[in-house]
Amino acid sequence: MVESWGRAKKGESEKREHVVVFITATTAEEAQKIANILVSERKAACVNIVPQVYSRFWWQGKIDSADEALLIVKTKAARLDELIGLVKENHSYEVPEIVALPIVGGNPDYLQWLDDETK
Repeated sequence: MVESWGRAKKGESEKREHVVVFITATTAEEAQKIANILVSERKAACVNIVPQVYSRFWWQGKIDSADEALLIVKTKAARLDELIGLVKENHSYEVPEIVALPIVGGNPDYLQWLDDETK
């Protein structure tokens, strides 16, 4: 049973393993393309797109920057390897950012929906 504020009680976390995945893309159009693939192939239940973020990073030995779009993907941890493969196949970057963070709690109804949509 999950407490009302969404934290899993002992034993509940073994039943549900969800992640939020952050992916940057070169443009909002590329982000939309990747989001459509992930949702249509049920590798993700939901993808939010933030159309413009500014990134500063090290690349090939120097500091670089880029205007990018950010995808915020909700899925099951069990789908992560397949998701990474699809993103790499459809992304323009040589080394796309794909970072997954665990969901440690949330609305039980939403998490069940996430499970149902990524079977």
